[in-house]
Amino acid sequence: MNGNGRMRTESHPDQAVSPSPSDRARIARINGAIRNAARDLRARHRFLGNQDSIGASLLLASALGAASVAGAYGHHWLSGWVAVLAIAFFVSIAHEIEHDLIHQLYFRKRPIPHAAMMAVCWLLRPNTINPWIRRGLHLHHHKVSGTETDLEERAITNGEPFGPKRLLMMGDGVLAVLLRLGQAGNRRGLILAKFLAGYFPLGWVHFALWYGFLAVHAGRVFAPSFAPSWTASLDFVVTVWIVPNVLRSFCLNFMSSSMHYYGDVKPGAVLEQTQVLNAWRFLPLQLFCFNFGSTHAIHHFVANEPFYVRQWTARSAHRVLRAEGVPFNDLGTFRRANRRGTDFERAALAEPVAASSPAVGRA
Repeated sequence: MNGNGRMRTESHPDQAVSPSPSDRARIARINGAIRNAARDLRARHRFLGNQDSIGASLLLASALGAASVAGAYGHHWLSGWVAVLAIAFFVSIAHEIEHDLIHQLYFRKRPIPHAAMMAVCWLLRPNTINPWIRRGLHLHHHKVSGTETDLEERAITNGEPFGPKRLLMMGDGVLAVLLRLGQAGNRRGLILAKFLAGYFPLGWVHFALWYGFLAVHAGRVFAPSFAPSWTASLDFVVTVWIVPNVLRSFCLNFMSSSMHYYGDVKPGAVLEQTQVLNAWRFLPLQLFCFNFGSTHAIHHFVANEPFYVRQWTARSAHRVLRAEGVPFNDLGTFRRANRRGTDFERAALAEPVAASSPAVGRA
């Protein structure tokens, strides 16, 4: 029993719980509806069969878009804030491409272009861990989502009490580790070693530039004349490469850690792992993580469709998810540190359907 007198569900990540017959039927209806919507979409739009080319083209557009904005900012055609917002949007596409690559959705049998795309995704987003290391963490996440060994979601604050500490951890990978080392016990050394290895080398560059930038500008508060000759170059690089990714990762981590449940999820119970967060108030965050809160629950049921197909078929997917009892806009998750709670709690603190933003796309 927990402190509120409710029965506590213990997580045993290595012992997946077999779904009940009724849950299997619900999962089958959801999977069937999502796959049917994607199949119908592909039948209407034959170009979607060129999946490798589409993925490579979208990644190229992401890189060229970010580079073009950086060039415009360098020529003083755009303000810094416009550049940051635009580049954050473009690199959010690269993040979705990397996620698809992790699931082997592009160039599955051609390792060289597959690896090249992975490398470009990483270069555009230097504050992420090595994508080849992330692949193992992410596939493990699908197996044990919502349980203690789901390291990918735990690393971005899933299960932490919501407050200033969690917000800081969402935006900064170093703080996400340092602010929780006290909970690590005798595993501190191992955690630090994994952190350093996972972020090598691009993450090391990202954090060196980011903290150097913050230190220089903090120094100017106390010594306004402090202006080394290299600060203009530092400011440029941080504006077009570092800050957009700080913004992008904060938005993604906020949405991802909020729409995944944690702690009272039965191992392997896909119906309990996620909710759909598509209330209007999340739109500014969704813009820089490609509508993740609205569409990622779809991916937990059918993982082999690229992100643009999920976006396109979201409306029909949402209908079946809602009909089969997947929560929508359960805002109580912010009070419960991602616990599912009871059916009554989820219903009582859910955003009314009328207040939700329309789903992107239609089947």
